[in-house]
Amino acid sequence: MRKDNRQQAEPKGVYRVKNWAQYNKGLIARGDVTIWVEESLLVPPAKAQSPKRGHPLVYTDALIQGLLGLKQVFHLPLRALQGFAQSLRTLAFPTLPVPNYTTLSRRAQNLNVVLPASRTGEPLHLVIDSTGLKLYGEGEWKVRKHGWSKRRTWRKVHLAMDANTGQICAALMTHQDVGDGEVLADLLDQIPADTPIDTIGGDGAYDSKPCHVEIAARGVHKQLS
Repeated sequence: MRKDNRQQAEPKGVYRVKNWAQYNKGLIARGDVTIWVEESLLVPPAKAQSPKRGHPLVYTDALIQGLLGLKQVFHLPLRALQGFAQSLRTLAFPTLPVPNYTTLSRRAQNLNVVLPASRTGEPLHLVIDSTGLKLYGEGEWKVRKHGWSKRRTWRKVHLAMDANTGQICAALMTHQDVGDGEVLADLLDQIPADTPIDTIGGDGAYDSKPCHVEIAARGVHKQLS
């Protein structure tokens, strides 16, 4: 490759810290960990209705979702997650059920994740859009030099956020070939029917007749594109 065709590396930005007092407090706050455990996580596991002897215990979805959330926050492997949960049970929560790491891996495949909702009673101002999620493929340097490869695979994450509170109200992951407007109905179905929606905002991908029909079915009279 000719030297004059190479892309020049961008200069790295220089950041100079001037507010050292606030900067030090921020670094210290990174290690300040406070964990609240809901009562639904402390429910003892139920025995499966099966005549088989030694059938595994059935843990609640709330417990599996809570432990997997800790896994993502602290970047823990499944085995370390089981040990972390056992330490929480020993130190503060003696009734906390702790499933095996194999149970966590198996239940994570088909887990129905429930997003936390803090409703204020006011109508929602939904903002809907999608973003790409790269699953596997070559590095960015290889793509810049030699282009994309057929092995490069993406997924799309569709999100519906309340613009007033910044809370994610609905989320869905699809294949890269699925259009944004095709999943609008699935996103609206994740929002409870008794939750009023005042406005739905999105780009031109949602400006279609099927999308207008779904929006009108939820009683929304205002749409921003």
